[in-house]
Parts: sequence; structure tokens; C-alpha cells
Amino acid sequence: MVKTAAILFGLVFLVVGICGFFPSITTPMPDGNGGMLLGIFHVNLAHNIVHLASGAIFLLCGLAGAGPSRTFFRIFGIVYALVAALGFYYGDQPILGIVANNMSDVWLHIVLAVVMLFLGFGTSGGDTATV
Repeated sequence: MVKTAAILFGLVFLVVGICGFFPSITTPMPDGNGGMLLGIFHVNLAHNIVHLASGAIFLLCGLAGAGPSRTFFRIFGIVYALVAALGFYYGDQPILGIVANNMSDVWLHIVLAVVMLFLGFGTSGGDTATV
């Protein structure tokens, strides 16, 4: 289950990262600093690159097995929880002055963190013994 979830997360993150580059899917911001993906989530070049890199690593871990997938879910669950906390701190301003952010992004990051932490820590480790 965790391998499949990692592959699915990888594909979704790659698609979202790619979609952030298409003006037909991303509404431009009035200040010219990025756009609104699907009219909801603030994205910019740095945000898109993070999605693409995350998606590629998720795919690699999913293809490598349940152990690497579970470890990556644990690490990224913690990372996304920290990103959500930073998102609350920065509000609608870029996180660390680089990565686009708005409250929709923050709430999505909270949901992602909870799901990733569940997949990393809360699922049975029984599927790691399969060959």
C-alpha cells in the first residue's frame, strides 16, 4: 500500500509542478510574482521546482520499495508540517522570501502532512518484508 501511495504522490506532485508552468491553468498575479494554480493555490518558479523535485523523489522511493517509501513519507510529513507552520507565520507572503504561499497552500500542506505522517508512521510495517 505504501509503495503505491508513494508512486501516486509522485505522479500528482509531478503533474502539479508541471501545471504551475502553464498560463492556461495558472491565473497570473497582479504583481507579476507567480500565479494562482486553479485559481486557488499561489505558485511561482520556486514552488513549481519543489513540486517537481518532490514528485521525482516520491516516484524513486515508490519504485525502490515499501521501506524507502515509508521513510520518505515520514521525512516529508515532518517537512510539510514545518512548511505549514511557516506558512501560518508568513501568511500570504512568500515563505523565506522565495516560495509562493497563501492560506490555501497552508491548509493543503497541513492535510498533506497528516496523510504523509499517517502513511509513514501509522501504517503496518508488514509490507516491508515482501520480496
